[in-house]
Amino acid sequence: MHADRTVTITQPGLSTTVQDRGRVGYYDLGIPQGGALDQFCAEVANALVGNTAGEALLECTYMGPALRVNSDVEVAVAGAPVEVKVNGAVAPAWTRLSLCAGDELTFGLLSAGIRFYLAFAGGIDVPEVLGSRSTYPLGAMGGFHGRKLEVGDVLPVGRVRVAPPGNTLAEEFRPAFEREQSVRIMLGLYDHRLADEGLANLTGEAWTLTPVADRAGLRYDGPGVTWRERVQPFGAGSDPSNIVDAGYAVGSIQIPGGTQPIVLHRDAVSGGGYAMVATVISADMDLVARAAPGTKTRFVPVTMDDALAARRERATQLATALASLA
Repeated sequence: MHADRTVTITQPGLSTTVQDRGRVGYYDLGIPQGGALDQFCAEVANALVGNTAGEALLECTYMGPALRVNSDVEVAVAGAPVEVKVNGAVAPAWTRLSLCAGDELTFGLLSAGIRFYLAFAGGIDVPEVLGSRSTYPLGAMGGFHGRKLEVGDVLPVGRVRVAPPGNTLAEEFRPAFEREQSVRIMLGLYDHRLADEGLANLTGEAWTLTPVADRAGLRYDGPGVTWRERVQPFGAGSDPSNIVDAGYAVGSIQIPGGTQPIVLHRDAVSGGGYAMVATVISADMDLVARAAPGTKTRFVPVTMDDALAARRERATQLATALASLA
């Protein structure tokens, strides 16, 4: 890395962190996988500047950062629709941009969604921690000093490895950021604990995403659920949604307090004492990450075969989008 191949943060935005594909293999030790919440948009941003899919980039939430590049560098923005400005002039998203040393990059307000991704050719060159550059703030691990970015931070940018492909992702391959969603789930392990009315409400009614939504989990508000009566087993709490502790899969839906669901996302704890009544399928985790507060969501039960087919379809969609850049 050349000494001046850096980026200076002049305003950090609301919550801007370094992320990559995630920290896989340590969930059994209580360390979540982390990584970009919207993996599709992150991979497209990286591809637009010629990076590998695993390079580190910036995840920008609600309000984007302002920064100055200290050397010539190519960048790309992908994700929620946001106004991009280079030296005050509007520039396109989903497109590779060439910046010169001293240029300033700023962002306007989001018009939908919640987060977008900013990739630099060569990637953010922070040290790997347990095989990943992703920031895990709760554990003060990875990323840039284990935290969200602050004013004055200077981020190193890596060496460009390959020439980038085509410079724009066509509209037809860009995801939508809508105010209504259908999110596919697989029921279990504890859906049998729900009363018939509770299960009907979970899977048949609309739920509204609340502002209580971050990288660990997203809380929804709606008609509530009801539980079957039982004598709580030894080791479980008194709340009807309590169980004896168990592991949580990424995407698990739990209902603390017994009424309103939470979808656990990439920075969630790996286990606890609440019943997991369903799990969002892997193909729809990006969709969940795109929801802004107020988004109406319906949870749609599917089978394992459906979930596996959706995973294959998502992989095909991503590969087709990336191939279109060549």
